[in-house]
Amino acid sequence: MGQSLFANVALLGDFEATMQLPAESSERTANGAHPDPPGPLIFVVEDDADIARLIAHNLRSAGFEVQSFVSAASVLGEATREQPALFLLDVMLPGSDGFELCRHIRQTPLLSTKPIIFLTAKTAEADRVKGLELGGDDYITKPFSPRELVARVRSVLRGIGHDPAASEVLRFGDLEIDLSSMTVQVAGRQVSTTTREFRLLEYLATHRGRVLTRDQLLDAVWKETPFVTPRSIDVYVRRLREKIELDPRQPRYLKTLRGIGYRFEAPK
Repeated sequence: MGQSLFANVALLGDFEATMQLPAESSERTANGAHPDPPGPLIFVVEDDADIARLIAHNLRSAGFEVQSFVSAASVLGEATREQPALFLLDVMLPGSDGFELCRHIRQTPLLSTKPIIFLTAKTAEADRVKGLELGGDDYITKPFSPRELVARVRSVLRGIGHDPAASEVLRFGDLEIDLSSMTVQVAGRQVSTTTREFRLLEYLATHRGRVLTRDQLLDAVWKETPFVTPRSIDVYVRRLREKIELDPRQPRYLKTLRGIGYRFEAPK
């Protein structure tokens, strides 16, 4: 909020002068046909008009559809109807902030698994951890480059792509992990997980019995996400335990090896 996409806000005029903003992606060509199939729809919630416009331009240039909002007020209703592929949320919004909007998204059944990337000028670790605890998939601090933004969006969306070869269903006691549909069931009841939560659980389960350090988990699940720290891994493991363990304080599946990392164990 109030922070330029670039380090120097004076660059904005020069930047705009060198480009022609693209027409809306729904606009037809002269012969009446759409030039390309629509790309994934991104919901951008950013109250700074300059930043929102430049984000939208760069995402559209990269092949995405974009719908922009200046506040959280109408986002949930529109998202339920439009089903965006991903949310980009500024943290410092007027009224309900980005963290609160994230909480509401995670509590809405039709939207709860949609990936969320936070955009913010807040760089403190406490803010990053709060974003993770609420279900954020990535956290980009301002100022940032358009290239970085597009790369991070693509990285998160790649994480939810279905792999046709990954048709295996992993079963451990009352826990069932379907790799192709990216769903998790506990005792026959489906539990909601974010993209990163699922990828972390999948990696641990497919390497069951092995002790995995936090650095190994960072490399496997968060390759292109520099904000994630070893403490962030602990946050994700705690959230997974709350969802899949009968007693999160005495986990059956996700075991901690103090000072080392984690190990997935199949109950005997």
